[in-house]
Amino acid sequence: MEPVLLYGIPLGCSFGSIVAMEWLGLPYRLCRINMPEDTQRDLFVQLNPVRQTPVLLLENGTVLTESAAILPHLANRAPARRLGFAQGTPEHDRLNETLAFLNTTFFSAFGPLWTAYEMEENPPVQEMLREMGRKKVAKAHEELEALMAKREWLAGDTRTIADAYFIGIARWAEFHGVADPREYPRLHAHIRRLEEDPAVIFAHAIEEQRSATSAGGFKGHVALEDLRARLAV
Repeated sequence: MEPVLLYGIPLGCSFGSIVAMEWLGLPYRLCRINMPEDTQRDLFVQLNPVRQTPVLLLENGTVLTESAAILPHLANRAPARRLGFAQGTPEHDRLNETLAFLNTTFFSAFGPLWTAYEMEENPPVQEMLREMGRKKVAKAHEELEALMAKREWLAGDTRTIADAYFIGIARWAEFHGVADPREYPRLHAHIRRLEEDPAVIFAHAIEEQRSATSAGGFKGHVALEDLRARLAV
């Protein structure tokens, strides 16, 4: 039985976990979660009481949540693919450092923008939040631009789960109309390189429900209700 990744649309950060799954090449299935409607369903709450994606349902029926936990778990499934590194090595520490930055700084910078997106009934507060978000996103981009001056990929000389996580979040800047890419040439070049990757192209097609050719081990979609029988007692 393959693991199942529950991914959120539209524009969920779970996008990065789909990319990582494709890079690994191991068998997996997907479950499409329309946010926020599907996250309120009893079965989804049973899977994740926090009501967020991604959620990874493992072969034994146990559940793993949060990108910061799911992505390292995926990397450990196929060490030879080198999406992660052995614990205790300098490379592992640098990868953890990068993932922490992406989660606490880069991801959270968009928080005010997503809140503003849902506040059309209060334009003054909405604009205040947008301005706050623009400043936070610009600062995070500046820090990533400086980081890329010394590295070919976000966490070093090879692609890792950090790059998969990053590309799922980076597209939010265009969606919200912030962070002119011309101001961050290294980062923009990195985004363009990732957007040309077959796994990223596949993840976009999956989200947009277009014809998608897997370069990995994608075995198809399953419905949320079909997962009930797989949950560990």
